[in-house]
Amino acid sequence: MKKIILATAVVALSSTSAFAASGNTSTATGAASATIVSPLVVTHDSAAVLSFGKFTVGTGGTVSVDASGSASVTEDVGFVPGSTASADAFSVTGDASRSFAITTTGGSVTGPGTMTFTTTAAAGGVLSASGTAAFTVGGKLTVPSTATAGVYTGTYSATVTYN
Repeated sequence: MKKIILATAVVALSSTSAFAASGNTSTATGAASATIVSPLVVTHDSAAVLSFGKFTVGTGGTVSVDASGSASVTEDVGFVPGSTASADAFSVTGDASRSFAITTTGGSVTGPGTMTFTTTAAAGGVLSASGTAAFTVGGKLTVPSTATAGVYTGTYSATVTYN
């Protein structure tokens, strides 16, 4: 009899665990998404240049050009009559209505010698509803007393990054 009770218990236990009771499992469907934004592209306006103008040196000083293109000199640097200065200009395209940051580097201009400059630009901007924006860059040129007369040219970088 013990064998029959033991066999009945084994069968009862093994059959109960083989069948899952209703409500022990549940499945739901999740959601996923992805968004691709237009790449952010900065382009130099080919007709623009950061121009410090024409000037005389004396004992040296600085030439500054603000983002609107207005220029000023310090110490013993003087503009030649009729000299014009200008800010540089860039265009930006990307994802509509997104904000972006602007960073610029300084550089140097070389000719008969070398002079260094720093640049200034807005900290950032917002693309229009059509995904466009523009900004200008000014700068400050350090003019040593030893600067030689001649034409000087150079480059610098402007970088835009989505916020």
